[in-house]
Amino acid sequence: MAAVVAVTAKEGLLQPLFWVLLAIGAFFLILSPFISYNTLGEDIKMLKDGGLTSIMLLAVIVAVWSASYSVAEEIEGRIAVTVLSKPIGRLEFIFGKFLGVLTPSALMFVLLGGLFLATVSYKTVYEARETSSPDPTAADCLQQIAETAPGLALGMMEVVVLAAIALAISTRLPLIPNLMICASIYALGHLMPTLVHVASQQQALPYFIAQLFAAVLPMLDYFSMYTAISASRPIPPDYLAWAALYSALYTSLALLLALLLFEDRDLA
Repeated sequence: MAAVVAVTAKEGLLQPLFWVLLAIGAFFLILSPFISYNTLGEDIKMLKDGGLTSIMLLAVIVAVWSASYSVAEEIEGRIAVTVLSKPIGRLEFIFGKFLGVLTPSALMFVLLGGLFLATVSYKTVYEARETSSPDPTAADCLQQIAETAPGLALGMMEVVVLAAIALAISTRLPLIPNLMICASIYALGHLMPTLVHVASQQQALPYFIAQLFAAVLPMLDYFSMYTAISASRPIPPDYLAWAALYSALYTSLALLLALLLFEDRDLA
């Protein structure tokens, strides 16, 4: 299985898309402290939300692309048959592919996440000077970093969930349908609490349908830090623990689905 992980990760890192998205993300993060959002001293909140969302979206695109390239393309090109002819089962193949797909996304999170925390620290100083406020101390900058870091952890949990879903879809569908389905799941996953609330005020059928979608689709809004940023509140450790548990459970179910779909797939 280690060989599958290494080969899949190497394929993902050698894709030009990875480096293009990494460059785009780095350029945006470097530029973001100097963008004025006209929020009367609250620009850093906009920077945090925009930066976290950007890093997460870029990592998701890399994960979906890698999953489609390393699984769907190998199945269509009969490469998977050659791999499975060796002493490796389909379970090891799927789990190895999952870890390999996650590697480029995790590396992107580490690189862009470190740069993002640096921009948050710099924005604290830059915003104080722009508003003629007293210069913040090192402790103030570290506090902003400490409040932002849990958002990166939540974003990575969301990427893990979506990567598992993309892997399951890639066992049956090629890249473009995979991207479209994952984009729909991303949108619905973040809007689901609102949709359920609106449907609860309607007739029984819309509410039932909304509840059904909420039970099947991942509640990606759990991984959003927007509310904590808006209220200037840190994310408590117990919330991170529950979010990690939810991410692990949903990822396990998605990988189980991927294995079931792959078991029934004719590779010959």
